Amino acid sequence: MNQPVIELSAEMPAEHESNVFGQFDEYAKLIERTLNVTLISRDGTLKILGTEAAAGRTKRLIGQLLELSRRGNVINKQNVNYALSLVMEEKEQALSEIDRDFICNTIQGRPIKPKTLGQKNYVDEIRRKMIVFGTGPAGTGKTYLAMAMAVTAFRNEEVSRIILTRPAIEAGEKLGFLPGDLQSKVDPYLRPLYDALYQIMGAESFARNMERGLIEVAPLAYMRGRTLDNAFIILDEAQNTTPAQMKMFLTRIGFGSKVIITGDASQKDLPSSAQSGLDVALKVLRKVEDIGFCELTSKDVVRHPLVQQIVQAYENYEKKQKPEPGPKARGRRRGGY
Repeated sequence: MNQPVIELSAEMPAEHESNVFGQFDEYAKLIERTLNVTLISRDGTLKILGTEAAAGRTKRLIGQLLELSRRGNVINKQNVNYALSLVMEEKEQALSEIDRDFICNTIQGRPIKPKTLGQKNYVDEIRRKMIVFGTGPAGTGKTYLAMAMAVTAFRNEEVSRIILTRPAIEAGEKLGFLPGDLQSKVDPYLRPLYDALYQIMGAESFARNMERGLIEVAPLAYMRGRTLDNAFIILDEAQNTTPAQMKMFLTRIGFGSKVIITGDASQKDLPSSAQSGLDVALKVLRKVEDIGFCELTSKDVVRHPLVQQIVQAYENYEKKQKPEPGPKARGRRRGGY
């Protein structure tokens, strides 16, 4: 039985219409297709035609996007897609709450904020806990948000220095093939950390603090034998650590320090026979107080929308590749083991 079509009205000021609806009404068409409604905007008023449920969702969605626009945000397709997923789960109010969580500005003055519920939870965990494990696929902002939190803590004098580290594990190539001294060889593996700091702090401020020893970017091997007090420490690409390296790193932590460990379990560059230190740490430390765990998913990808589709496609493929438990295994589980 077809549900009756109703008409709802919503405010749509002319100065925000192009931001909310996108160039050539791209976002409006996406909303119409996804929620099965018709949108008609005229003289500052938006008419929404659809079933009661669809029209109600659309009105709430438009209200959230309009609020984002009024706060000065430039709305993109990722914002609209995420808002649509929230409204389908009746969590659309979370969009305004997420947007209120300001971390800091980039050197160009662009505000850095979490953009998804997963990212908001990640940032909140960093504020609450001394050690936080942030895991998830590429493009979820694990390293970038951690870097923004580190710079903010440094500027507010909550810590006296920032230490950024990565295991120098190569994706299929050997360090010996690269020209130059040891620093030249490991720099390519630390480049993503440099890039994020340049964007947030600016190259000049970064170089000045590097010279003073207040910012350190180094391979994980350089951490051995040290005690890291009053520092904001980020271990990136932690899936490429061995269990021994991870234990070594975690036992370096001193007083007044905060530690963020990021990694993507699906992108290990370790030999196939080697166990990941990140996987072991997630099992061993799960019940330790003052350690936070935040698992981001493909829903939290904030790069180009195609990246989200790629991540999701790989996740679906990898789920299909996992072998089903055999009859004996299933029988054992039914027996109560």
